[in-house]
Amino acid sequence: MFSWARASRLVRVQVIRAPICCTPQISTTAEIRGPHTQKVAILTGSTHGIGLEIARRLAQEGAHVVVSSRKKDNVHQAVTELKAEDLSVTGVVCHVAKEEDRQRLVATALEQYGGIDYLISNVAVNPFVGNILDSTAEMWDKVFEVNVTSMFLMAKIAVPHMQMRGGGSIVLNSSIVGYNPVPNIGIYSISKTALFGLTKVLATSLAPMNIRVNCVAPGLVRTRFGSVIWKDEAWTEELSKTNSTFRIGEPTEFGGIVSFLCSSDASFITGETIVAAGGGNSRL
Repeated sequence: MFSWARASRLVRVQVIRAPICCTPQISTTAEIRGPHTQKVAILTGSTHGIGLEIARRLAQEGAHVVVSSRKKDNVHQAVTELKAEDLSVTGVVCHVAKEEDRQRLVATALEQYGGIDYLISNVAVNPFVGNILDSTAEMWDKVFEVNVTSMFLMAKIAVPHMQMRGGGSIVLNSSIVGYNPVPNIGIYSISKTALFGLTKVLATSLAPMNIRVNCVAPGLVRTRFGSVIWKDEAWTEELSKTNSTFRIGEPTEFGGIVSFLCSSDASFITGETIVAAGGGNSRL
């Protein structure tokens, strides 16, 4: 797969090997142009797993990226890792359920990079595992506040800044369980189904502003969040049988999907959900 980061490294090698008496035609990584050059992306839940790989891919392809997480140490680690790859990135602590944190994420992008072009909402919680009849109102409130409501509120404060740039792209991260609910994580499954509807409504509402809204529905992926499932070999083996590839996904398999949805190649795509679940069932 072509990588703008790899291309830039190859360019630097060529420059080093150029004869001393010659002036190289290409001398800096800034001269490499990717599909997201000078675009600005803000991402929630992006210091590890799928979110981090999306941030990496967008930055490799030219974007300025703002990653975020609830924990300061995770933000520092992610920013350090990406900066070590010569990528344009900064980070901020953001608990999406808090208005002041959401505002801080947006303000950071404006202060550091002067605008916002992309919003990738990747954060999710699942505080309850068990029979849904044993769940409480507090559990429902927490799941929907983070998994659904925060995604709408993030979009609401980012949209005016996208308008000032002439448009933009929003990508919401849902899940295959939004189509195929898992009984023991019922509230979580329902919240992910709700994101399909939020995607449709936002896409219709924001189309006149040249802002596209799409959704990604991953299957079981080898992330920290999903480890309670994939570390259980019996459960993983059973779930793997529900898709055509007979395996679980890797975080690196999602950066390209989101990059495409944000790019001009997807300019006629909005209100859609791309299922990346190895062929798992995706019908409501």
